[in-house]
Amino acid sequence: MGAPKYVLLSYDGEAEFEGEEGYEETWALCQDAEALFADPPPPLRDVHELLGCVPQGRLSEALTRARAEGSAPLGTLTLQILDKTGATVGEWHLEEARLLGDRPCAQDLTLRDVTIEGTQPDHNLYDHPRRPPLSPGYRLLGADGEPHGTCRDLACVREVPDETMESPLRLLGCSPQGALRTALDAGEEDLGHAKVLRIDTSGRPLQSAAEGDLRAWIPSARGPGLVDLTLDLWSERPPFAAGEVWELWTEGRPTEPNRWARCDNEGRQFWLRTARVNHVHGGQDRPPDTTYHLDGRHITDMAGFFCALGEAVNGPGGYFGWGMDALDDCLTGRWGATPPLSLVWHDSEVARRCLGVTSQTLHRPPDFEELLAYLAEGDRVDVHLA
Repeated sequence: MGAPKYVLLSYDGEAEFEGEEGYEETWALCQDAEALFADPPPPLRDVHELLGCVPQGRLSEALTRARAEGSAPLGTLTLQILDKTGATVGEWHLEEARLLGDRPCAQDLTLRDVTIEGTQPDHNLYDHPRRPPLSPGYRLLGADGEPHGTCRDLACVREVPDETMESPLRLLGCSPQGALRTALDAGEEDLGHAKVLRIDTSGRPLQSAAEGDLRAWIPSARGPGLVDLTLDLWSERPPFAAGEVWELWTEGRPTEPNRWARCDNEGRQFWLRTARVNHVHGGQDRPPDTTYHLDGRHITDMAGFFCALGEAVNGPGGYFGWGMDALDDCLTGRWGATPPLSLVWHDSEVARRCLGVTSQTLHRPPDFEELLAYLAEGDRVDVHLA
């Protein structure tokens, strides 16, 4: 029989919300899981029409390019919602917008109806803005507030896709115990809410994997007395990168440095999540002016920088931020180091060549020089390149 990879716990949402401890009961150790991982779908690309448009600036330039090439990038587009006096009463945004085409406006042949697609950011207050009564329409702006013209109205022309049915999670080779064993023996159909944790070979929890409703079981082919359990999930599934990272942590927190370097960017990002939840709080921070050595041989992206930084401060598998805001938090204390600190960055030329190199026009990660400037703000980190 294989060593268990997952532990199934009872789940009480109210107790968890209230911060209670010790309410979870172990229901089963499980050898493996099926249909656990799934990468999140890409953001929906909404398609809209800017009706009665007077294009200016970059929007006008994109129209010319789209007529020649079929479409053209536009970047961030902001629609300022105007009231009947022409005053701004709200904003609505599209990111990574692309102009798909245009045609004469049926109501006014001097104007254009422009078709665009883009991704809505999370901070939009509504899915689709509504033009106020008697409003002249919308003022169009670019990423830096530069004018792109105006339009009289906005129409959404994207059809909402049907939701796809997700496969339930199956836990394989489970040894039921406690209340779950009692429920199975009694033939109960309502087995309750459950939480799945990934564990290491010593049985210590590594990270939460899923939450859902236990709805079915069958005898397992993996051994006598074992069962296969089916869960309907209400949580998001961990990405496929989680499986790779958990295998690297299968014997617990790594003892050798740079194991994260085997991962691609998605794997490195999940490594940082795993390192964070396994960070041991309560230890004493090292004093100010301590020197840390950053192994830069594998820093080919920002996730790699933070993986290496976590290990420089807190050892293999260590955590010291997963992004700029998190780094700011770590530099306030309680995460292993006290600023000001010295950071000796070995093989820094790797990062100089790689950081900030991206085809994206939005949300570009900092390049090497920008990162150095950020670290130096407020004399928090004195970086020595080696």
